[in-house]
Amino acid sequence: MKKILVVDDEKKIRHILQIILEQKGYRTDEAENGEAALKRLKTNNYALVITDIKMPVMDGMTLLREIKKIDPDYPVVVLTAFGSIESAVEAVREGAFDYITKPFEEDKLLMTVERSMRYSELVDVKKVLREELSEAFDFSNIVAESQEMLQILKQSSMVSRSPNTTVLVLGESGTGKELISRAIHFNSDRGSNKFVAINCAAISPNLVESELFGHEKGAFTGADRIKLGKFEVAHKGTVFLDEIGDLPPDTQAKLLRFLQEKEFERVGGTEMIKSDVRVICATNKDLKNLTDAGDFREDLYYRINVFPLHLPPLRERKKDILPLAEHFLGRCAESMGLQNVKISKEAQRTLVRFSWPGNIRELENAIERAVILSEGGTIGPEQFGFLDLKSEEGAGDGFRLSEEGISLEDMELDLARQALEISGNNQTEAARLLGLTRGKFRILVKRLKDEGA
Repeated sequence: MKKILVVDDEKKIRHILQIILEQKGYRTDEAENGEAALKRLKTNNYALVITDIKMPVMDGMTLLREIKKIDPDYPVVVLTAFGSIESAVEAVREGAFDYITKPFEEDKLLMTVERSMRYSELVDVKKVLREELSEAFDFSNIVAESQEMLQILKQSSMVSRSPNTTVLVLGESGTGKELISRAIHFNSDRGSNKFVAINCAAISPNLVESELFGHEKGAFTGADRIKLGKFEVAHKGTVFLDEIGDLPPDTQAKLLRFLQEKEFERVGGTEMIKSDVRVICATNKDLKNLTDAGDFREDLYYRINVFPLHLPPLRERKKDILPLAEHFLGRCAESMGLQNVKISKEAQRTLVRFSWPGNIRELENAIERAVILSEGGTIGPEQFGFLDLKSEEGAGDGFRLSEEGISLEDMELDLARQALEISGNNQTEAARLLGLTRGKFRILVKRLKDEGA
């Protein structure tokens, strides 16, 4: 039977709450102030704490903060008089699960308690997931072998140790901008707090300001209660603003002010609210061009461009293609209950030859499709027949010599470099890719070394 601690300096309120809760099958304990509640918390396990805000000796806000020091996930519901809702909203910002106004309606009280109980059941699962997330987003576990991505991971690791620095992640769609952003968060001092992601392009321009900064009750039609925005919800954590280039001009101005002052007003409000968050922005657009065209604020551009990270497209880091493919293959095969699924050498060459306009996301989808088509056996190039390789090769017209001519020696060296990259510096495999004997390929390798290539 789940146990609830009721904290209020009014004995009548405690008694009413106990009757309501015990009729629903909950067990209850009571405390007359925060100090007494803390003593009980040290010797008892409660599924929920319900506390008044205004109390002598130790008030509800102080109690909430002390509980969160013990366990950030401990569910707490605060009680407040109707005229003190701002205090309750502040409590939610500090980590309270929800608030109830007095005089309270029994149905609403029980609904809130039931929701908090479901949350309590998820807390242990959440802790396990948090450990898994921290491991999954550890920089050492991100699949990358190319020098370009290894350098990005090194820079990301360095900036993660600076928890207040604004980061701008640039790159084409599907290059892993959110993955890198989450890794920065989970490897920082903010990692145990919330990572709140919002896609600026996916929200109506009329609603984006409310989503980011919240709104007051009555701020517009349908605003029947105070709503906390992403910057309040993510207090002490990280806000990830994806597709920042699509942010409306009015909201750009408000974001700039927040980045400078770390404070904002809710829509329809006048009170300045402070929030401690790191902001990570991402976009697949050229923000400098947008700035020059007058479509993005220049002062905001320079304010978010404190620590830029440029993620190269997959076609420019071919050394990562096969390791990523093997990673997705293992994950996909496991989810389908398949064993010993492999990608043939011919299929591997197909993957490396393709330019992957959709980047990592397209590669992951292609691997999943190929696993399904292979029915659990070896994946050959025929399972990747849906990739439009011919259009990338000039519809099979072959190589054509330009009027300017070429350097055959330079082309030989370039092909040798590519073969080594594809084969992971395996000279036997690289020679086979070029149709050369091992001895002839050694001559090319020696020329590469002599030229310092």
